[in-house]
Amino acid sequence: MSSERPEDAAVVGRIWETRAGINLGPLDLIADGGARGYVLQIGDKRFHGFVVRRGEAVFGYVDRCPHQGFPLAQVLDQYLTPDGDLIACSWHGAVFTVEEGACVGGPCVGARLAPWPVVAREGRVFTA
Repeated sequence: MSSERPEDAAVVGRIWETRAGINLGPLDLIADGGARGYVLQIGDKRFHGFVVRRGEAVFGYVDRCPHQGFPLAQVLDQYLTPDGDLIACSWHGAVFTVEEGACVGGPCVGARLAPWPVVAREGRVFTA
């Protein structure tokens, strides 16, 4: 776990990393081709992240757009474009690749989402 970064001091109570081995629950809670948000209480802080599922593969990211620092989804678990091909920021229209979190459209082209290491194992999702 890490403490708040100095530039994030205004975001009270947030952390940006988690330890490995946290059981996030069954893989089947995330629809294949879908995404799910997670809020983890760690001590007196909270971590906000989301996981995108592609078959048995999972891709995790910190729920924070590199454009202005907002969470990506305004509606619970709606992290993807309507066709499900890209991750979308619902605030300003930035879109990101699922596999790498690279911004390929919108106000922060060339930036990346902060990765949240996760893995699917034996039908469950864990932090890595």
